[in-house]
Amino acid sequence: MGTSQPSLPKYLQDPQVSKECKDLMSTLPNDRGWVLPVMYNYQGFWHNTWHLQGVLSFQKHFQAQDTDIFLVTAPKSGTSWLKAISFAILNRTSYPISSGDHPLLKSNSHELVPFVEHTYADDPTPNFASTHPRLFSTHVSYVSLPESVHNSKCKIVYMCRNPKDLFVSAFHFTNKLRLEHMGVNTIEEMFDLFCKGVFLYGPYWDQVLGYWNESLQRPKDMLFLKYEEMKEQPGTEVRKLAEFYGCPFTPEEKEDGIVDAILRLCSFETLSNLDTNKSGTLTMTGMSNQAYFRRGEIGDWKNHLTVEMVEQLDKITEDKFHGSGLKF
Repeated sequence: MGTSQPSLPKYLQDPQVSKECKDLMSTLPNDRGWVLPVMYNYQGFWHNTWHLQGVLSFQKHFQAQDTDIFLVTAPKSGTSWLKAISFAILNRTSYPISSGDHPLLKSNSHELVPFVEHTYADDPTPNFASTHPRLFSTHVSYVSLPESVHNSKCKIVYMCRNPKDLFVSAFHFTNKLRLEHMGVNTIEEMFDLFCKGVFLYGPYWDQVLGYWNESLQRPKDMLFLKYEEMKEQPGTEVRKLAEFYGCPFTPEEKEDGIVDAILRLCSFETLSNLDTNKSGTLTMTGMSNQAYFRRGEIGDWKNHLTVEMVEQLDKITEDKFHGSGLKF
């Protein structure tokens, strides 16, 4: 059993890991982590110890319902935004968008729609809300989802992001999570890891392709989105989400401007300037809410990557996605 260190944020404390997880870790390939020292490769994807414990419990105990909705992303792919928009759409009857005390104005979207593997890492038998539909979030690859999810009719939304912007965002994010004595990762060493596929819940390309291919087979149950399209045509994508969730906007709602109201409520400017996101921390992980908000822009990679890095990453992406029909 790991020893907790109260002075450290929760995500840096030694996790209490089951014997099953410890035994498994001893057999798995490992490599350098982005925040913690080590990550382990399970079912073809990389996890730190705490995440791996959560994934194992998630696979073992979760019972999907046909009405469940899963929001899936690779880290730093617009997760906070997708959660906020989805929460606002699905709960607009209980929490009117124009309400001055809307939950999104008081709580980080990660608190309102927690990562299911984080929940299971803390508690192997969590008591999930019985509201329908249940709204979950995960970074887990398609192959690692529980069998009950694969066998159900639950809906899955996957949102991907251009790997160059994702990498730059992840590089800055993970350095924010490292304490001073841990030192700062250089962009060159993290770039090499990313290109090897050693990334939180990665390889990036394998995760994206897993959900992309499944969305082609099951378009009624899986919606594949691109972060860039969400930024460029947000109204269209929000309406698409509402349709997919089975709660399309009524003519009256459209006339009242509900789509624009949701986009204002869930905008980067609104969420990043809330007191809770400037100073609060997530209960589940101890991470600063502020760490989740950086720039959210398209094309920020141009400010950080060398020509050689861009060429290398573009070549990997082209090779990995060749023949899939997926392009950026």
